[in-house]
Amino acid sequence: MKINRLEFGSIEIDHHVYCYDLIIDQGKISKRHKKLSKEFRGKYGHTPLSLNETIPWKCKTLIIGTGHFKALPVMDDVKKTAKEKKVRLLIMSTQEAITHINEKDTNFILHITC
Repeated sequence: MKINRLEFGSIEIDHHVYCYDLIIDQGKISKRHKKLSKEFRGKYGHTPLSLNETIPWKCKTLIIGTGHFKALPVMDDVKKTAKEKKVRLLIMSTQEAITHINEKDTNFILHITC
């Protein structure tokens, strides 16, 4: 997988441009359905990553790219579940997260804005 470009609001992977948050699960790219976490927005000031969403747990490491300004909150239940599942959870800016894109047995949730 090759990241061709990352800008505020879009990312280009293998010459395909995505203008929404992504889940990368064992190399398969899909849209993050953040509406499932919208009910928590008031508490966090931003729609957080919650267990209501599809999280790609089948990996050794899950990297969450929290956006250009690290604005994506990750709920404590997600962190707790990662420990229970013995998945190494790394939370960092999306710019930093994409530097790990080809690491073995690693899945991603990438917030493309803020």
